[in-house]
Amino acid sequence: MVTNAASFGRSGVHDYILLRASAVILACYTIFLVGFIACSAPLTFEIWSGLFSSLPMKVFTLITLVALLIHAWIGVWQVLTDYVKHTALRGVLQFTFVMVAISYLASGIVIVWGV
Repeated sequence: MVTNAASFGRSGVHDYILLRASAVILACYTIFLVGFIACSAPLTFEIWSGLFSSLPMKVFTLITLVALLIHAWIGVWQVLTDYVKHTALRGVLQFTFVMVAISYLASGIVIVWGV
């Protein structure tokens, strides 16, 4: 049996489910924000900051950020696996992407929660 060192024991079905679940979360968040903007005709700073100051919106935003990072990681992993055949270069690129994704998550937490 062939095992892929970069997959960490995941299967194609696992990636498929994660991609679809994260896409649903991203779609729901986008639809919600578009609907909110459409229904708030004079969108002011107070309305916008009031939306993001509520706990459910902070949690929804954080879940969406994690879903975006999962979605992007699987996509980047698939592209790098398909097109970058040099193992060391692929490892460096994947490590770089993971570090950037972790910094995005950290900055997202700081921005949303004001930590």
